[in-house]
Amino acid sequence: MTRTASAPAGVVAEAAATALAEGSNGPAAARWKDLVTSALLGTDRRTPPAEILAPGVDEPMALLDAAALHTVRRRAGLVPGPAAEGDLPEPAPLDGRPALPGAATHRLTLLLADRAAPSAGSNRRGTAPDLAELLPQWLAAANAHGYAAPAAALPALLDAARARTDLRPQALTFAGARGLWLARWNPDWKFALRGGAGSAALPDLTDEGAVGRLWDEGLFAERVALLSALRALDGARGRALLESTWATERAEDRLMFLDTLRTGLHDEDEPFLEASLSDRSRNVRSTAAELLSGLPHSALAARMADRATTCVALDRLAARPSIAVEAPYACDADMRRDGVTATPPTGRGERSWWLSQLVEAAPLDVWPGRLGGRTPAEIVALPVGDDWRDDLHAAWCRAAITQRDADWARALTAGATLSDRARLLAVLPSEERAARVASFIASDGLSEAFQLLAVCAVPWAEPLGGAVVDALDIAREAGSYPWSFSGVMGLAERCLSPDAADRLDLLTATPADTEDTSPGAGGYWSEAFRRLVATLRLRALIQEELAA
Repeated sequence: MTRTASAPAGVVAEAAATALAEGSNGPAAARWKDLVTSALLGTDRRTPPAEILAPGVDEPMALLDAAALHTVRRRAGLVPGPAAEGDLPEPAPLDGRPALPGAATHRLTLLLADRAAPSAGSNRRGTAPDLAELLPQWLAAANAHGYAAPAAALPALLDAARARTDLRPQALTFAGARGLWLARWNPDWKFALRGGAGSAALPDLTDEGAVGRLWDEGLFAERVALLSALRALDGARGRALLESTWATERAEDRLMFLDTLRTGLHDEDEPFLEASLSDRSRNVRSTAAELLSGLPHSALAARMADRATTCVALDRLAARPSIAVEAPYACDADMRRDGVTATPPTGRGERSWWLSQLVEAAPLDVWPGRLGGRTPAEIVALPVGDDWRDDLHAAWCRAAITQRDADWARALTAGATLSDRARLLAVLPSEERAARVASFIASDGLSEAFQLLAVCAVPWAEPLGGAVVDALDIAREAGSYPWSFSGVMGLAERCLSPDAADRLDLLTATPADTEDTSPGAGGYWSEAFRRLVATLRLRALIQEELAA
């Protein structure tokens, strides 16, 4: 065998694996080892055994023929051994949730078969609904109904979750304990054993023995799910369970376990979180500091408030009320222990970076007293000296988002960047959020509305749904192509109320081209609206199937 005419990789690999598995004793094994050695080294470096060579047949072909013959002989002569204890897997656990209705089962099969996202090579998608984008919504609705995944659908469901990380939380919840059981037997599905598990995998939370066994012996995914469920039921009990094994957990596991304390975060969690500020893992320390910042009465929040208020105050020398800022000149060891990162990102000044972290971590309720008893709106309206305004307001934005303070979110929304504005709106009640985004769309159109729409509750409540439809109609009348609004159109397919389909029917007609319209734009808009209507009606049908 030469370098350019080597045996197929599969034949060589199988030959080598079989030889290693069967040992090296006896003449048959010796001949097999000779074949494997010649195949691996090449016939130009190792001449094959003389008995396999025949007149008129070159060495590589003779070697392959002999390998094929010996492979069949060895397979036929292999005597199966007795099954060892533990070779058989334990039975799959039962899933006590109700079975999925027949029509919904068929729909799931269709969605999983078409789970791949469409090709980005063309701007045209046709009028058929994008089933790949409906799968996450279908899973969320099925979980809301509490259905069990059909056993036959589990492999395709796990494959879909493997391919798309956005599907994993809902897919694993739907797959439940049986999905986790199945994932243990396929390396391609090992992600399921490290992610969140569905509640179906959990024991009765009132059974202390079962809870203790799962915590001590369960897979990581099962332990995370157990801790999350306990925190939702009884925060102190969940924290006590975590404390019982905290010192023996790996750093990456401690980080994920600590993150579950966001559920039901309470002042009683402070001693545990305060101790975690000294953890050997930097990520654990940062997460503990972040959680403590969400407790306005914690010692860390008080320390951050003291530091921040020494940096920010009313300027008593200014002709009119304004804010003076004196950023920190150093980041000491105590600040670092409390979660302040000393090294700023590239392009950011150290003092600005330290100031932002202090203000972000300080409870927002300290500022009215510090700044003359003013309301959040009045504070935000004050001028800030020495070009510190952007840094100070950005830190207040992050604090309002972290601390879920609606008054500060309202005060900061107008002057915030688009990304911060979206996160601030998420703090507000859903009805107010929808009304504010509808007002923004009515005044500014859809060009910058995508991020704002993404934080609104689904389906979009009125007047938001109507504002989106009106804005799309205006864009269509303007005669431009719909591709500039493809992101909003995709959101509308998933988020508009299905009741809007009848109104949108009027927009599916193809308008006549005029001198002011782009060539063919009317046809493209008609196609986009027909797809939107078809998707909305399919979503309505899906809800009916799941409710059957």
